[in-house]
Amino acid sequence: MPTIYHRISDLRSALASSRCKLDKPKRIALVPTMGNLHEGHLELVSIAKQQADIVVVSVFVNPTQFGIGEDFDSYPRTLDEDVSKLTTVHADHVFAPSIDEMYPVLPPPTLVLAGAITDQLCGQSRPRHFDGVGIVVSKLFNIVQPDVAVFGQKDYQQLAIIKQLVRDLSYPIEIIRAPIVRATDGLALSSRNQYLTGTERKIAPLLHQELQQLAKQLSGTYDNDKLNMLISNSRQRLTDAGFVVDYLEVKTAQLESITDNGSNLSSESANAIILVAAKLGQARLLDNEPFTFK
Repeated sequence: MPTIYHRISDLRSALASSRCKLDKPKRIALVPTMGNLHEGHLELVSIAKQQADIVVVSVFVNPTQFGIGEDFDSYPRTLDEDVSKLTTVHADHVFAPSIDEMYPVLPPPTLVLAGAITDQLCGQSRPRHFDGVGIVVSKLFNIVQPDVAVFGQKDYQQLAIIKQLVRDLSYPIEIIRAPIVRATDGLALSSRNQYLTGTERKIAPLLHQELQQLAKQLSGTYDNDKLNMLISNSRQRLTDAGFVVDYLEVKTAQLESITDNGSNLSSESANAIILVAAKLGQARLLDNEPFTFK
């Protein structure tokens, strides 16, 4: 069973003793989570175990990344169940701090701003969300000082922001992107899937099916008019199925807008990605699907 730490100083002391072994310093991996773990999270831990000697999993529902009217108060806190699940994948440490431990002053007067990359996609409907992600991830990086950190590809924009943060703040951390883990019907696993009713759960896989169909239709020579028409049609089908679409967009793999003539899709950057966020009942679902303009 992993050791549970609630205080920063206790976790730091435990990691310091492993990090400073003279014979062979231990390689440390971090898997940040907000708890209520599912198979997707456990896959992140399994990947981390392949990359490091010691895996730290943080379990912290971070208040700074929730906006007014979002589900901070109702977000499931299931630490005992989470620890039991982490035991099955041999996580070494669980860091489960209180809000006061992480934020002596709330809201924190120090901010970690991600810049222009947030002015799109989730950043448009969730202002300051990624600023909250930036501060908590920076704190976790400073507390754990991992050699490697593992994040899932489902939160594609978040992953891009974290890579930017590591680059710009010179963190000596390797960021590993883990593939999306899906249910057998294709729905991307998410802690918020439990908000779906039985009927909504049957509808939810249509989101990924629509992305797959759109990716198949778009693969080939870039055509801006065709792209806009296909996106509009996909959006309408999702709306007709009961989704409230926040966004459905095609970007370069670097999250740049594609120019009208596709001129920024050079042979080196022809990889593109379809990104979607949509509400179905009380659940806000994210997904994405990469493809290639040839």
